[in-house]
Amino acid sequence: MSDQHAQKQAAAKAALSYIEDDMILGVGTGSTVNCLIELLPQVKLAGAVASSQVTEDKLRALGIEIVDLNFAGQLDVYIDGADEVNAQLQLIKGGGGALTREKIVAAASKTFVCMVDASKSVETLGRAFPVPIEVLPQARSYVARELAQMGGEPVYREGFVTDYGNVILDTYDLDVTNPIALEKQLNNIVGVVCNGVFAANQADVLLKAGSSGVETLTR
Repeated sequence: MSDQHAQKQAAAKAALSYIEDDMILGVGTGSTVNCLIELLPQVKLAGAVASSQVTEDKLRALGIEIVDLNFAGQLDVYIDGADEVNAQLQLIKGGGGALTREKIVAAASKTFVCMVDASKSVETLGRAFPVPIEVLPQARSYVARELAQMGGEPVYREGFVTDYGNVILDTYDLDVTNPIALEKQLNNIVGVVCNGVFAANQADVLLKAGSSGVETLTR
């Protein structure tokens, strides 16, 4: 087992302490979340709101009831991973393409718990990982031109369609030194559904697993 996978498992195990019996839990998407899903039979959930079809299928396979967010109301806890996280607990997410559903569930939850291994912690967002942007298919070329004017280098994620039927532009070289401002600027481009900068909905709790254990950071 790799150190990174062991760290993901440690972060997932630490996240269990935020889950209470009979809770409707918001569940994210990705490799670290998959480690958490494997542990969920240890708790007695009333149900779960999934941030992607992939997660929904994994939860159903364990016999966990899937709840529509429209009927669940505000969730107590949403647990997810991240592609990058900074010291302010602001994130880049969307490597798996589920960013819009993830951002919706995060916004509808009282507490957003983010689990990462040490490799995801960065000083400045966006230096190594592109910002995924979900775009209406018809607007793809227009949005790409707008992103290029902002200094970004958008790359169409070929062969991928989101759960909502849209496309992803993975955008490199954007200036993410002010994540809150960039998140708003990207959302204001006509045709953009959502972007992978989680600054308005940053994590409330960060569980960062390293070689010496799991560090808990709060904002």
